Amino acid sequence: MADFTWTTRSPLQQAVIAGKHGAAIAKAGIRLSEIRDFDLVQVFARRGQWAATAKAAKAYFGVVAPTGPKAVTGKKGVLVWSGADQFMALSPRIGTIQPIDGLRGVFEGFASLSDQSDGRCLIRLSGPRVRDMLAKVNSLDLHDSVFAVGTAAATSIDHTAVNLWREADAADGSPVFSVLVFSSFADSLWHTLVDSAAEYGIEVESLSIAAG
Repeated sequence: MADFTWTTRSPLQQAVIAGKHGAAIAKAGIRLSEIRDFDLVQVFARRGQWAATAKAAKAYFGVVAPTGPKAVTGKKGVLVWSGADQFMALSPRIGTIQPIDGLRGVFEGFASLSDQSDGRCLIRLSGPRVRDMLAKVNSLDLHDSVFAVGTAAATSIDHTAVNLWREADAADGSPVFSVLVFSSFADSLWHTLVDSAAEYGIEVESLSIAAG
C-alpha cells in the first residue's frame, strides 16, 4: 500500500503574490495580506448560559466578551462577535496544541466549541483608498463616525459571506480591516479584492505570521 504524506497549505498559496500590482502609481492606495498561523474557535453559549460564558471569557482573555457587533483584543487573542450569545476567539497558533484543548476547561459545562482554524482564511486590508475599494463590493457604511475601530459585522463581500472588523489604524493613519472567509471561497474573494483595488495601486505583503 502506498504511503501518503499530507502537507497543510493555505487555499491562497497560489493567489497571494507579493509585490506591487494594479495601477503603477508612486504609493499604493491599498495594502493586502494574508495572515496565517492562527487558531480560531467558535464559542456558543448554551441556553441560559451566556452570563457564565462571558464571565469565563473575561477571566481567561482579560476582556469582556462582545454582546454586539464588536471585536475586542484581550491578553490571549481577539474576540469577534458572530451572533447572539456567541463569538469567535482568534489567537496565535502555538505549536501542535489543539485550540479546543486549550479552551475546553475554560468553558466546560456552559458553552460549546467548534474549531474553525483550518476552515477560514484571514485577510487584512488597509491603505488610504481601502474604503473606496470596499464600497465597490460591500454595502456597509465604513466611515469613521459609523464603523469605528473595534466595530465588527457579519456581512458579505461580492455575495460571499464574511466576518469583517476594523482594527487599530495603520501608522500612516489609514484604516485597517480584517476579513474572515470560509476557505473554500477564499481564492475567489482574494481575486475580487485585487480586481476592485487595481485602479488604486496594490501592495501585496506575503505574511505568514501569527495573528495578534
